[in-house]
Amino acid sequence: MHAIRLHTFGPAENLTYEQVDDPAPGPGQVRVAVAAAGVHLLDTTLREGVQGPAPQLPTLPTVPGREVAGVVESLGEGVAPLWLGKRVVAHVGFAPGGYAELAVTDVDRVHEIPANLDFAEAVAMIGTGRTAMGILQFAELGPDAVAVIPAAAGGIGTLLVQYARNAGAVVIGLAGGPEKTARVRENGADLAVDYKDPAWPGKVRAFLGGRPATVVFDGVGGEVARESVAVLGPGGRHLVFGWSGAGLHDGKPYFVDGVSEQVLGPVMMQKAGGPNPVQTLELRALAEAAAGRLTPAVQRFPLAEAAAAHRALETRGTTGKVVLEP
Repeated sequence: MHAIRLHTFGPAENLTYEQVDDPAPGPGQVRVAVAAAGVHLLDTTLREGVQGPAPQLPTLPTVPGREVAGVVESLGEGVAPLWLGKRVVAHVGFAPGGYAELAVTDVDRVHEIPANLDFAEAVAMIGTGRTAMGILQFAELGPDAVAVIPAAAGGIGTLLVQYARNAGAVVIGLAGGPEKTARVRENGADLAVDYKDPAWPGKVRAFLGGRPATVVFDGVGGEVARESVAVLGPGGRHLVFGWSGAGLHDGKPYFVDGVSEQVLGPVMMQKAGGPNPVQTLELRALAEAAAGRLTPAVQRFPLAEAAAAHRALETRGTTGKVVLEP
């Protein structure tokens, strides 16, 4: 099979498209003919050799990738025959192997894809959608809510805009540049503003006419977060789930005592509950998409162009979830 391999930590150019041996499913595993593989910002930091929130760095050489969708074409010992031929999606955890034509994962991680979702959409919901569902547990959205969403054209931001709109909230989406703000507007935001324009906070305040925001969904950090939090009213909440653009200010996330709340990690899983909180959120995300309430934005790259996909993600040149297709 063909796969993307990383032999040395470093820039995106270190990702190479190679012929490698087919993986074999072990006991309790399935082998999936991959139709779509998700690319995450964490993949880019692991590629550089930066551990970040990952439990450890991968052993080199490695095939990156943690989210796959495709058709089950081989079964390991002990796996029920009914899985053979099914359209499935799985988050494979921190085990490598997603950027490939074939991937192996435990059958316990696998979900059947709803009939009305394609493979790339399923990948988006199993990763980005799962995170969005986890973040939304901490928000109280309804007709009285005013939601400010930085990075509203991104994978998570797109889903947050749709969910808040469906809940009847006033939705203000921030994005970088006219093309992205147009997408945010088309996605249903009541106001879409370009955070590259220094005057954007004034435009938000003018639109609200003195009404305060009630929640900021912040995956950007830095100065954008600082300005966003400034429009919150008393009792408003700043939900922090990343700081991809923190370099716009001081290279750090932005927290305010009594207002900011970090919602990733154990706190998200604890709130999701159930015997397997990760799967609780995955199933919730897939159900929202299957019902047509959420539609993920997807940007597709050929598998062989994984390096280009990483560069685009690192330079904020993408819109929606980045997916590789063999």
